[in-house]
Amino acid sequence: MAVEIKGYIVPDDDQQIYGWFGIGTTAPQNIRQAIAEANGAPLDVEISTCYGGDVFSGSTMYSALRSYKGGVHIHITGLAASAASVIAMAGPSDMSPTAQLMVHRVSSSADGNYRAMDTSSAALQEADKAIAAAYVAKSGMAEKDALKLMDNETWITAAHAVELGLVDKISDAAVPQMVNAAYGLPLPRAVIEKTRAMLAEKKTGTGEKPRPSTPAESGAQALALAKAKLNLIEKSMNF
Repeated sequence: MAVEIKGYIVPDDDQQIYGWFGIGTTAPQNIRQAIAEANGAPLDVEISTCYGGDVFSGSTMYSALRSYKGGVHIHITGLAASAASVIAMAGPSDMSPTAQLMVHRVSSSADGNYRAMDTSSAALQEADKAIAAAYVAKSGMAEKDALKLMDNETWITAAHAVELGLVDKISDAAVPQMVNAAYGLPLPRAVIEKTRAMLAEKKTGTGEKPRPSTPAESGAQALALAKAKLNLIEKSMNF
C-alpha cells in the first residue's frame, strides 16, 4: 500500500479550499484514510512537497505514521520541506540523490502590546522544540544541534541527511518528481475564509435538481469560475 504526500501540508478543514483553487495538498485525513485502507499491511510513503505548511497538521501526520503498527517506509523523492521534513522522520527512510530536506524555525504573526509579543515569542520557541523533537528522535542528535539547523533555514542534500542521521540511506531506484512551486506561498487566511463563505453560499439554494449543462454552458461556467477565483485572490491579497 502506498500514499503520496505532495503539495502543501494543510488542515482537514482547509483542503477543500485549496482544491477549489487547483492547488495540490495533503491533509491528516489523507493519511488516516491510507492507514485504514492499508489495514495492517506495510505502508510506503512518498514525499515530494512544495514548501511545507501547517505545523500542527504535519505533527498529526507524523504521529499517525510513526504509531502505525503495520510499519511505514518513507521515500523522499523531491523536496521534504518544513512540516513535510517532520513527517519524513516518521519511520525508516531513503532519499533520492537529487532530493532535499529543508528545516527552519516555526513562523507566525501576532499583534498587540509587548506582553502579547512576549507570549507569541515564547509559544514559537516551544513550537520549535516540539518540531526539533522529531529530528532528535530520528537521528539521536542533541536538541541544541537540531535547533541550530533550524535557525538559518537549512537545506540538506541526501548525502548530508544520511550523515546527520535524518535519513537512513540514499535510494538506488527512486525517481525524483518535479516540484510545482508556481503557487508560491500558501493561501492567506483571508482567502481561505472568503472562499469558504463563497462555497457555503453556493450550497444554499432552492434544492431543485439542476438540468444537465450543454457544452457551451459548461465552458461559460468554467470561465466564470476562473474569473471568480482571480477576483477573490485580488481582493484578498492586500497585505
